[in-house]
Amino acid sequence: MKKISVLIPCYNEEENVVPISKAVIEMLGRDLPNYDYEILFIDNCSLDGTQELILGLCEQNKKIKAIFNIKNFGQFNSPFYGLLQTTGDCTVSLCCDFQDPVELIPQFVHEWEKGYKIVCAVKTTSLENPVIRAMRTVYYKLIKKISDVDIIEHFTGFGLYDKSFIEVLRGLDDTRPFIRGIVAELGGKRKEIEYQQPKRRAGKTHNNFFTLYDAAMLSFTSYTKIGLRLATFVGFGIGVLSGVIGLIYLILKLIMWQQFSAGMAPVLIGMFFLGAVQLVFIGILGEYILNINSRVIKRPLVVEEKRINFED
Repeated sequence: MKKISVLIPCYNEEENVVPISKAVIEMLGRDLPNYDYEILFIDNCSLDGTQELILGLCEQNKKIKAIFNIKNFGQFNSPFYGLLQTTGDCTVSLCCDFQDPVELIPQFVHEWEKGYKIVCAVKTTSLENPVIRAMRTVYYKLIKKISDVDIIEHFTGFGLYDKSFIEVLRGLDDTRPFIRGIVAELGGKRKEIEYQQPKRRAGKTHNNFFTLYDAAMLSFTSYTKIGLRLATFVGFGIGVLSGVIGLIYLILKLIMWQQFSAGMAPVLIGMFFLGAVQLVFIGILGEYILNINSRVIKRPLVVEEKRINFED
């Protein structure tokens, strides 16, 4: 009997952990009765009652497993680490807040049985804030054009991964994993399934400007070179332009030294402009260096506090 692993990362989801586990178990019993299963919650050090509820679920059902992190290791490391701990013939990753519809899992499995190694759920529409949705769309289209790999638009990681791809992930030794880029870069035969993303069932989103910015910068610095190339080309172009303007200014000063008096305004404008350009590109270079630094240090993805029902 083939085994399906269902990974559910969570952080402060006390209103959702019990309903999501119930929904997954009911769906598996109804639509996929011929498969064994495990459900793995990986909790990123929740501050509410999430862990206590997960403990209760694990006591009631030994097929429900749990990993508790000693602290919050971020929105990328914890789910990625959870994928590496699954033991099924395939692994389905979904959010705890019901924005990833449980009803799509049978369709994922059906496509997997056809031979697809990865089944990606792609949001075609969403009930989220339309402004945020528009910003995401612009970001995905931009990053897809400038990226070295074919980034999947509106793919958040929700989908099914064959155990052969999980083995690829285990061999990466990447301390800053970005699963959306890794799927596009290293994934095998892939099927994309479109869906409408619903609103959260309960609770508040943990995404904010800083988490969204972190995601954008991680993909930008991991899968594009345009920031570095742009800094080089723009810096060279401005250097040449500044040299030409300076030469013209000198010639006019020598030829028309009595009549020509431009004052300090052009110099100040030029200094402020060049300073602004330099600061922008120093910031971009800093993001690349930060990405490199975090990978070179080789910190662990997460540190576990404890794990439950992993006796086997």
